[in-house]
Amino acid sequence: MSEKITKELRGLVGDRLKENEPLAKHLVFRVGGPAKWFVEVRAVGEFTEVMKIAKDNEIDWVVLGGGSNAIASDQGYDGIVIKIGMQEIKIDGQKVIVDAGLPSVALARKASDVGLTGLEWMASLPGTVGGAIRGNAGCFGGEAHNHLTAVNVLRAGDVKRVEARDLIFGYRHSTFKDENCKDIILSAEFTLESSDPSVVKEKMALILDKRSTSQPLACGTAGCTFKNYEIKDEQEKSRLEDQTEIPKEMLESSKVSAGWLIDSLDLKGTRIGNAHISENHANFIINDGQATASDIVQLISLVKTKVRDVYNIQLEEEIEYIGF
Repeated sequence: MSEKITKELRGLVGDRLKENEPLAKHLVFRVGGPAKWFVEVRAVGEFTEVMKIAKDNEIDWVVLGGGSNAIASDQGYDGIVIKIGMQEIKIDGQKVIVDAGLPSVALARKASDVGLTGLEWMASLPGTVGGAIRGNAGCFGGEAHNHLTAVNVLRAGDVKRVEARDLIFGYRHSTFKDENCKDIILSAEFTLESSDPSVVKEKMALILDKRSTSQPLACGTAGCTFKNYEIKDEQEKSRLEDQTEIPKEMLESSKVSAGWLIDSLDLKGTRIGNAHISENHANFIINDGQATASDIVQLISLVKTKVRDVYNIQLEEEIEYIGF
């Protein structure tokens, strides 16, 4: 059956099919074993055909964007990894229509070139526009749902337009992450505000400068490993106020920085194998160059256990798992 599937995929995308492709080559964490089939799709028609091949042959599949927010098993993935390769962008006045596969930083730069403001924060964001919307990514005061007008999705083989007002967004969450949602984001429409290009570029430069001084760059890391913790209710807030030294401003906002929690336990620099917690930002795990996915997963488990034991807080990962 494998030869048949390979032949079908090869006939569809040609040399954009890679067999036994190391996922470490496609993830920012630089870990992960081979995907049985790795396919880059550059058109909606290709996407639907790959999905049909997977369905007809009862093969597992997963969609990959920029690989900035994922970790893959050392054993790889026994299925089809579908890389979104559509990257077109169209600007019409204040309206921006962009394919899901475009890097977020490219969207921010294109908008700034024509004096459109609202997405400057994306200049510091790794990954793609589709991934940013799915996870409602955010930093430096912005979130992916801001200025979002609509998305085009692949739903049961058909392309559907979904208005942003009909979607639910939360902290690092959107409707697209719900277990019963099978929609795949193909493109998005943003409505931005006009400004002076030089002013927009200056804002971007300030954000990039702040990021360079506060977060580790130029290394194997998926960015923030854990979501900040959202306090459930007043009872929990009172418990944390009485029993911990969590800063007052965090308690008042009902959101506790995961980095602060990890740092408070003196875990910066903690190492397992060739992975360690950044000395610069406690919510970043760094691959020194030879780390395995197992090293990183063990480090994640260690952090979650220690935070739970001391604060009775269960941290949740921002990153997603492939092949585990």
